[in-house]
Amino acid sequence: MASVLAASGGVKQVICISWGTKYGAPFINRLYAMVARNITPPFTFTCFTDSRDNLRPEILCEDLPPLDVEMPKNTKGIWPKARLWGPKLGSLKGPVLFLDLDVVIVGSLDSFFEVGGPDDVVLAVNQTTPFERLGQTSVFRFPVGKLVSLQEKFRADPQGVADEYRFEQRFVTRNAPGGAKFFPRRHVLHFRQDCRWPFPLNYYLAPRLPADARIVLFPRGLLPQHAIDGRFGHKGRAATPLGHIRGLVSPERRERNPFRYLRHYIRPTPWVAEHWRE
Repeated sequence: MASVLAASGGVKQVICISWGTKYGAPFINRLYAMVARNITPPFTFTCFTDSRDNLRPEILCEDLPPLDVEMPKNTKGIWPKARLWGPKLGSLKGPVLFLDLDVVIVGSLDSFFEVGGPDDVVLAVNQTTPFERLGQTSVFRFPVGKLVSLQEKFRADPQGVADEYRFEQRFVTRNAPGGAKFFPRRHVLHFRQDCRWPFPLNYYLAPRLPADARIVLFPRGLLPQHAIDGRFGHKGRAATPLGHIRGLVSPERRERNPFRYLRHYIRPTPWVAEHWRE
């Protein structure tokens, strides 16, 4: 079998996508720095974006690929990623490794260019659906042009596709030409599921970092900065363990289920700050 790197001229090609103002330059620059610290050269880092302001000079910028459809409404999937599924992707050819802007890279990325062959679509395992063979598009590798059939199907009925599959990662997993393959489960972790401790240990121990981890995902509104601060997402607040427990009787408590409120406490996580930096 031909090697993945041979299909891209021996260069590891990493890409990301950014639109709007939710993330922007600070996230893109951090992601580049994490990639650079955790990959064996040569590599390229390309960002498809609608704004090039304040980006590091090492980052290769490309305009957002055009996609002349109205994006689905009231659906949870990140469907603008479909812009990357076209026959061309800037000046890139061959396999590319896509990374979401809010991942934290904690180990070598080299193995992500060794799994499978150059024509494979390879995704992280989705940990939130253990009984469904589902991939996670926060980290996935595909050859440029391989997903054209998915883009065409999506373009024909964006809202219908979104309603049927709910998340774009389910759509990619179910429709990947040749079938989807997966990176080792232990290499891509889910912060809330794999790193934080269950109640009541979450009050005594900071979230852990398993030794085999390479990338840690931060989905569903809990960003790396929240983990650093010790707060559970946008609606959480940093507090001491005792202060959080006292919040059970606060009229301002947003999470009304008391057990869920207790489970959602996390202590500050120093290793996230160690890795999530320029």
